[in-house]
Amino acid sequence: MVGFAACGPNEALVVSGCCHAHPLMVPGGRVFVWPIIQRVQRISLNTMTLTIESPKVYTQQGVPISVTGIAQVKIQGQNMEMLKAACEQFLGKNDEEIMHIARETLEGHQRAIMGTMSVEEIYKDRKKFSKQVFEVASSDLVNMGITVVSYTIKDISDEEGYLRALGIARTAEVKRDARIGEAEAQRDSQIKEALAEEERNRTSRYLNDNGDCQGDSGL
Repeated sequence: MVGFAACGPNEALVVSGCCHAHPLMVPGGRVFVWPIIQRVQRISLNTMTLTIESPKVYTQQGVPISVTGIAQVKIQGQNMEMLKAACEQFLGKNDEEIMHIARETLEGHQRAIMGTMSVEEIYKDRKKFSKQVFEVASSDLVNMGITVVSYTIKDISDEEGYLRALGIARTAEVKRDARIGEAEAQRDSQIKEALAEEERNRTSRYLNDNGDCQGDSGL
């Protein structure tokens, strides 16, 4: 008995066996299949959300911190070369197994980049850190047929109190800047008031002098 196999847009069919020198890949569609002599397998194209945890990693200064990132990845079904690579890597594996491999790869890159940056850089410039992890992980996972859709830092923490000290220092810095700004504003206001007062005095003297001159000319 012959027939068709079909799948939705969130998966791809992979047909192997008779009549196909190489597996036929069909993302989101249907394909004619000969039973017994041909085999149909499916691979998920769903977006997968991964929590990437790197506990107690030593940064550039030797300070251990923990970082939790959130990444969204998916097997790319629109690019046949990437889909082929994904099939070679993951065909026959379930979503959990695929997620585990992607998570381990991302965690390795996250950990490596933590070691190249200072705590201050990671803490104050999360965008820079996220961009580096995204770019490095993307270039690696693309070889497995996986696209990194997004990556962001969810949390940064440490057990040494280093981040708390940074926060206290930053708070003190903000308060100091506010005090300096207030003092400078008050100084500028006093200068403007002094200049205005001087101008008023100058005007008053001018008017008085002119009045005296007119009085003398009347005599």
